[in-house]
Amino acid sequence: MATADLDKNPADVARMFDEVGRRYDIANTVLSLGMDARWRRKSAARLNVCPGEVIVDLAAGTAVSTEAIKEEGAFPVAVDFSRGMLAAGHMRDVVKVCGDGMNLPFGDDTFDAVTISFGLRNFQSLPAALEEMLRVTKPGGRVVITEFSTPTNRVFAKVYDLYLSLVLTNAATIVSSDPEAYVYLAESIRAWPDQEELAHAMWQAGWIDVGWQNLTGGITAIHSGKKPAA
Repeated sequence: MATADLDKNPADVARMFDEVGRRYDIANTVLSLGMDARWRRKSAARLNVCPGEVIVDLAAGTAVSTEAIKEEGAFPVAVDFSRGMLAAGHMRDVVKVCGDGMNLPFGDDTFDAVTISFGLRNFQSLPAALEEMLRVTKPGGRVVITEFSTPTNRVFAKVYDLYLSLVLTNAATIVSSDPEAYVYLAESIRAWPDQEELAHAMWQAGWIDVGWQNLTGGITAIHSGKKPAA
């Protein structure tokens, strides 16, 4: 069975996502009990898009999250280092770039906003990833990070942990083309910082006005912040 390697070799992670790309969207919808669409809408709305803004969507996968940003009136660019995932989203009419989020192929101060949904856990270095996101964002620009997080209710947290341990990994054998990837998913969620810890990491990377909004009892949290204007 796969395990969550906290060192996260980029080649291994890319290969894993190449293998799950074909059925990734339907697997996410089933395993999230249909909540994934609502989370994407909330994340896109949190960007507070002005028409025509250029926004980079990191770890965009099949570009389903990028499409939601486009519907808000922005010009989004989907970036992912898995060619298989980008190919699985071929039907989505957005710009797609195969690139490494730790070393983005863009100049400094390029984008009005940067966002990432359910992908930051897979980066090899959280501090370096947050700093790279800051680099490509224009002064005064925004960041929105949507990620699995820590339920705020103790009883609910135990139920959720049981879901990760039993339901998610077993259900993945039915709906996913690579069930072992969802063992990795469950373990990487458990290893991920809670809401306050992620906010602190963002602040240390140079983001300001950092805050978060819990969704579905804290299963997911949307963190946001700004790049200093000067």
